[in-house]
Amino acid sequence: MQEHHITVRRTARYHTLGPLDGSAAHLWIACHGYAQLAGRFMRHLVPLDDGTRLIVAPEALNRFYIESKPGRHGPDAKVGATWMTREDRLTEISDYVGYIDTLCDTLLAHVDRERVTITALGFSQGAATVARWAVHGRTAPDHLILWASPLPPEIDIGAGAEAIVRLRRVSIVVGARDDAAQQALPAELDRLARLGLQYVLHTFDGGHHLDADTLRALAK
Repeated sequence: MQEHHITVRRTARYHTLGPLDGSAAHLWIACHGYAQLAGRFMRHLVPLDDGTRLIVAPEALNRFYIESKPGRHGPDAKVGATWMTREDRLTEISDYVGYIDTLCDTLLAHVDRERVTITALGFSQGAATVARWAVHGRTAPDHLILWASPLPPEIDIGAGAEAIVRLRRVSIVVGARDDAAQQALPAELDRLARLGLQYVLHTFDGGHHLDADTLRALAK
């Protein structure tokens, strides 16, 4: 048995908040976490909407039913999406990096790149997504925000970390009551120091979720 790959056409969904007329001074690409959908995720980004920002939430290409019994995928069954799994992971990564590249090209088609700042925010699983896009994508963001998740393990010295180190601004965000993220934080900060990455650490009194006040502070 031999494994093969072909490239097929696929329709991707994304949600926007803010001006689409080219007047935005700031473009935010915000990637949701595991089992979320872009539309629901966007509700938590409303505090960023001040008329100067175009916030864009791409939706992962892989959707699935959540907590639904086999054969009972009715209208009440909740749906989520995931950016990837361990299965065929390199192909999945390549696909979503290309997807965000294409989305960014579309958004910048009528905007002067030199006039707009680009922020890439990733929450939970989405943090690995935006980090990989920052390393392998065509457009380097001005500000990378990793919320509730470390850098992907394969980003290391000589394997992509240089692209992250060169970014103008990197923010790490962890909720004070996000137990898993807090437990992983000391080792991650040691790793970032070894990589020579300059960053600002933000914490808030909450768990594994976005926080409105922290979002506003990051946007300043």
